[in-house]
Amino acid sequence: MAIKRRSFISGSAVFAAAGIASPVLGAEKPQAAKPASSDKSGNTAAVAAEPQPLIASEPMLQNPAETSMGVAWAVSDMANGFVDYSETPDMSYAKRVKCGGFRVTGMNSTCQQVRLTGLKPATRYWYRIGADRISYKGGYAMKRVGTEIDPRIRSFTTPGVAAKSHFCVMNDTHMQWKAFELVTQKLAELAPPLVVWNGDASNTSETFAKARDVFLTPDVTRKDYAAECPVLFTNGNHDYRGLYNRHLEDIFMFRQPEERDSRYWDLGRNFAVRQGDIAMIGLDTGEDKPDRRDVFAGLFLCEPYRRLQTQWLAEVLERPDIASAPYIVAFCHIPLFDSNPRSNPGDVCDNGGGRYDHDFAIWQKSCSEMWGPLFVKHRVQVVIAAHEHKYRYDAPAGARTWGQFVGGGPELGVVRGKADSRRFPTVIEGKVENGSLKITVHDVFNRRIAGEQTFAPRA
Repeated sequence: MAIKRRSFISGSAVFAAAGIASPVLGAEKPQAAKPASSDKSGNTAAVAAEPQPLIASEPMLQNPAETSMGVAWAVSDMANGFVDYSETPDMSYAKRVKCGGFRVTGMNSTCQQVRLTGLKPATRYWYRIGADRISYKGGYAMKRVGTEIDPRIRSFTTPGVAAKSHFCVMNDTHMQWKAFELVTQKLAELAPPLVVWNGDASNTSETFAKARDVFLTPDVTRKDYAAECPVLFTNGNHDYRGLYNRHLEDIFMFRQPEERDSRYWDLGRNFAVRQGDIAMIGLDTGEDKPDRRDVFAGLFLCEPYRRLQTQWLAEVLERPDIASAPYIVAFCHIPLFDSNPRSNPGDVCDNGGGRYDHDFAIWQKSCSEMWGPLFVKHRVQVVIAAHEHKYRYDAPAGARTWGQFVGGGPELGVVRGKADSRRFPTVIEGKVENGSLKITVHDVFNRRIAGEQTFAPRA
């Protein structure tokens, strides 16, 4: 795992905020292609191609925390990216943070990642992205051959106790672009300060290009869906499948190492943040099949991973900023409860002689047994899950004192060629209004409210 630290360059230049869609080049410009020429025989000489724009996608705000923010975007050539950011919209006294770390900065031809640190909680910042085009022919043959800056000034607000008590959740998009289009349009309408992508962003990603399409270059109108709305990500089981999903942090970054206790080094995307009155806890249920399944060739170790998260969860729920929150909401991909006795709880290798309808987890019994008692002890009110591709709400019952929302999937009312009104994509919205947390489930296909529940503050 690459460690991405920062070096800061303070500047007092004032940058104009422009709404221009195409990027501009800096003072050092790549040499333009020369016009074609013909010799006496009429043969046309080869002409060097005009270089493509270096910045190849909208920025994506990733893995926000109260004092840090990730920014990632695609590039088309060898580059070292940077972010200018300021507390004022005119970008006065902006700081520049480069991709990479101390000693040498980051350089690659695919994706730039910059982590802004030392930020203030619940504070609005303005930023823009840029990149130096690098000609690299070896350790002693490299030079900067141009600088490209996207002139558009965007903004974000860090989480924190004083931030707006508002979030949205999307899930199970699976690179189904028609569904993702509806989801991103709804997010633009609701304008939350923060979004949780609750797993199964992909189906399987074998190549970098496929993984990049999922997050940075999706086939939707609102390619800027995360340019001003930061995204927290909880892995789904499909987000572990494929060769490149093993390196997903190259596109969707982990938090900085210094932002994590060394005991929890591998929990790079687990999160515990305050968004106003709401404490948001992100957990990873892992694969939907036991580690011992032959289909995985012994390559998965989700069971010890879940146990490590249990230890982490017990500690973060005791943290003063989390323990003092009026509302606690947990997020994970695979549900932690299902009332259907034929729903596989995820701890078996087969259908048990017909006991279950599937040989994979419909819900995660092991996670429920480890995390559920902590939810009860710390009075967690809500769990928001996904995975089943059908919206459902499970009200608190008996010893299970927390309610559970299960989000819909990417199907647009049809499954395997047959109409199914239960199948539609959702955006789940949480917002504190009039002294209560209201969870609203938006059916973005049928343009209706599929469900709504309110929760009182923790006693």
